[in-house]
Amino acid sequence: MRWARAIAVLALVLPLTPALAQVSAGRGAPAPPLGQLVGPDAQGEYVGAGVPDGAKPVFAAKDGATPTGVTPLPVDLFTSKDFYKDEKYWTDPRYYRCNSPAGIEAQWGALEAPIVGADPPKSAAWGYCDRDYARQNIISPYAFKTAQAHWEWLLSEARKHGGPTHYSQATLPDWNGSYHRRRGKTESWYNGHVTQVPTYLSLLTPKYQRYFVQQMYHYGHSNAPQWPGTFCWPEGFMRRFAHYGGGWLPRLVMSPTMVLDMRAGLSGSEDYITQIHIDRQFDMSGGVPHLSVERQWLGDTIGFWDGEALITWTANLRGWMSHGAFEYSDKMQMIGIYTPRKDAQGKLIGMQYEAIFYDPEALAQPVRIIETWDSEGALNEGEPFPILFCVPDTFPIDGLPRYTQPGQTIRYTVPDLYDRPWARNWEKYFEKDMARPKDKQSNAP
Repeated sequence: MRWARAIAVLALVLPLTPALAQVSAGRGAPAPPLGQLVGPDAQGEYVGAGVPDGAKPVFAAKDGATPTGVTPLPVDLFTSKDFYKDEKYWTDPRYYRCNSPAGIEAQWGALEAPIVGADPPKSAAWGYCDRDYARQNIISPYAFKTAQAHWEWLLSEARKHGGPTHYSQATLPDWNGSYHRRRGKTESWYNGHVTQVPTYLSLLTPKYQRYFVQQMYHYGHSNAPQWPGTFCWPEGFMRRFAHYGGGWLPRLVMSPTMVLDMRAGLSGSEDYITQIHIDRQFDMSGGVPHLSVERQWLGDTIGFWDGEALITWTANLRGWMSHGAFEYSDKMQMIGIYTPRKDAQGKLIGMQYEAIFYDPEALAQPVRIIETWDSEGALNEGEPFPILFCVPDTFPIDGLPRYTQPGQTIRYTVPDLYDRPWARNWEKYFEKDMARPKDKQSNAP
């Protein structure tokens, strides 16, 4: 296969360190292959806002046309007046015109490159129906059902060969520095560009499938995006893994008792700083692993060393959403593994970050994201890490984001941030005549 040959060539160019090459039933499974753009995408492979000269757009058909050889459904996301009634079509890619989640989000110009056509939403473009990303490449390759079981297994594995490893400041791996997170559109399935929507839905439980279709409908049909960062709402735990929101210059700050993973959000609303407490144990009282008394937007994280691998467990976070991606519940937990990448001479050239997500309420089974970081420089080089403060100037008014000017007086309803505020806006302003199922789900503390 083409990707297998590419991996073989890469292995010759970048020899693996012992930590990366280690065979384990709990970490280090081979990274899945890269996918290809499903589309539609007016920017093609370009990453950023706008459409630069030479960009090759990706779409199978646009301006209301249907791709050759494809029979459209009698109703789809862009023509339906009630997506709840269309549930029988949700598992058919044609219901979304074979759009990827990112393709739907970009139809109206989320990144200043609209492709929705002259008579939206029914003139929306098609992606490629013969492109998709295998579900097997997304789900966790490990047999564990919970983060706790995964953590305990990795800890027992470390103990079998004399671990966990304990470092002093003098012996601690020197990962201090800034890194560049590879952020091509096809680097991660979580970027939303390589999967058909039904494949994405297959990762979720039925209720969260409905939540995701609701989000896609109001992005693609209603053109009513509810991006948390736009309103200075919290960005939430999963946003650090998003294509744009998680930043592309993570920093690591090392000490024997704590490691800081610091990422600046590209949306400009907040930073994502993970405090990894080395060799601490969670308080398991109350049924929720925690260090903090109250739930944290980014959770609590503990960690231990197994040789040069830093293994972490995050829990006690708040359920939320990252726009263009699935919603998750308060039950979300994550096992994260940092492993150094070195060249043939043993010089650190970057990191591999492997994250496995467990959420029995939202996820049908655990899923995995792998990030590749390239070393950029020392902590005291380049621009300082930005400490972000969000200054609100855009508010959801009548269900739509509205920019306001200084001195302007507006009528604004304060949302309940613990009760899916994005969905409440959609339901109030765009779903009045829809057959919405009753849902008492609430994240209220």
